[in-house]
Amino acid sequence: MKLSIYGKGCKKCDQLTENAKQAAEALGMTVEIEKVTDVNAIIDAGVMHTPALGVDGELVIEGKVASAEELQTLLKR
Repeated sequence: MKLSIYGKGCKKCDQLTENAKQAAEALGMTVEIEKVTDVNAIIDAGVMHTPALGVDGELVIEGKVASAEELQTLLKR
């Protein structure tokens, strides 16, 4: 599974990345985490508000830092 974190590398983006790592670890999943900081790539992905999270190319969270618990629920789908 590939997780894409969209944002300019701010504190919120870093927290979303950490929460995603914790969620995957709690579920025993192996994930690849990609940080997308290029503004054009962020726009091309359809992101309007950062931080955002994409799972296997599908945008699932935008404009907020989801908790590790929220992310676990999303990753179970």
